Amino acid sequence: MDAVRLRTRRMFLADLGRGGIALAVVSFVAACAPASSSPSSPSAATNAPSKGEPSPGPSASEAAASPAAEGSAPAGSAAPEDLAWERVNLGFVSAYLLVRAGEAAIVDTGVEGSEGEIEAALERLGLTWASVAHVILTHRHGDHAGSAPAVLELAPQATGYAGAADLGAISAPRPLTAVADGDLVFDLRMIATPGHTAGHIAVLDEAAGVLVAGDALGTAGGTLTGSNPSFTEDEAAAAASIAKLGALTFETLLVGHGEPILSGASAQVAALAGG
Repeated sequence: MDAVRLRTRRMFLADLGRGGIALAVVSFVAACAPASSSPSSPSAATNAPSKGEPSPGPSASEAAASPAAEGSAPAGSAAPEDLAWERVNLGFVSAYLLVRAGEAAIVDTGVEGSEGEIEAALERLGLTWASVAHVILTHRHGDHAGSAPAVLELAPQATGYAGAADLGAISAPRPLTAVADGDLVFDLRMIATPGHTAGHIAVLDEAAGVLVAGDALGTAGGTLTGSNPSFTEDEAAAAASIAKLGALTFETLLVGHGEPILSGASAQVAALAGG
């Protein structure tokens, strides 16, 4: 995938292999949001209609030309707090690989059978399943947690995490660890964002200014949206979670469904909450 350099006040991302950070974020959109993406490739990511929902999105050529369609940041850095990410396009789902000093976290695992795409993305970064130390699930829905059993089997040293209210509904080969608002995992801040599900969480790298929103937020045709009402358990709670996220500071937004927003993301979320 094309590299996208992330700059913050605290870091500059260098090339892979110089002690960087990689977090893998996988979010598969089978039934949670209207936006969608084409299969993963080494080039810029593109949109495709979601399963069963008519959301056209840009063409492959348009997406390749658009900054928001680019799907990675270089996985390497001299400073331990630096972060890089790479998006894995799973058709109507996205995965994001972010790595720190050769150690990886996976956020969301896609529908059942997505582990092969995750493995290919790890290999593109020069990583293996042995590099995966954390598997963070934003919520219990099958398009986000469906491959958790396979991923955790392939990465037996990894710890799995989910919000407490969703924990019991997630299948896993070993017990998952419940996380609460404000907890830190791999220097990532867990943000409780109930509404889409009761135990939904978002994941924030405060140093890099990158938010992984799961299904609390999405994008469709370049427009920022909230949780898909068709699959939202509590719309009032979901709206409150958008306001909560809009009060945070981050530059880049990685969503479960739709294209990432690479700059000015928190201001857009705040505007959505205020609108």
